[in-house]
Amino acid sequence: MSSPYDPQFAPAGDVGTALMMIDSRLKGIHGGRTETDAEQQALTDHFAASLDAEGIDDVLDGVCTLIFMFMTWLRRTHEEHGKDVIEYVVPTLVATMRQMPKSVGAETIPTMAGLVIAAGTDLSPNLWRKQYGYWTEEEMTPLEVTAFLLAEHINRIAADPDFATRMISRALSGSDEG
Repeated sequence: MSSPYDPQFAPAGDVGTALMMIDSRLKGIHGGRTETDAEQQALTDHFAASLDAEGIDDVLDGVCTLIFMFMTWLRRTHEEHGKDVIEYVVPTLVATMRQMPKSVGAETIPTMAGLVIAAGTDLSPNLWRKQYGYWTEEEMTPLEVTAFLLAEHINRIAADPDFATRMISRALSGSDEG
């Protein structure tokens, strides 16, 4: 029996832009930049201002697709070792977000955990989230943080700082060929 939150019913969105945002943040953090560069922020703001409502929705869906793809990889990796991805990933993710009160308000953590749990149980995080209404502005940074933390978690597991980005890039390249 299929669920209305089955990934086959979800739009993929603009995964390329979402991946570029996450990869840029990863590279910045690994380069020692913990604050957003003013020039980079201006470019991001300019890009965001150029998007219409559909473009914004596409990027949001793209970030959710990244979360789904990251959790799919994590689930498979954990299952290979007889472990439950929810048990091992969600508490770490929540604990890390709780340490980021300037970026992630406590009220957004349950939603972000819900997205990860949905993806970890093979449900579409964006369809799961949409049942509660449209995204709020307060959820934008926590959403990006969630995708970032999952990518960083994957990179640590793989002992490769670019593994998550490369994995998604390869998947996108493969889907372009098909």
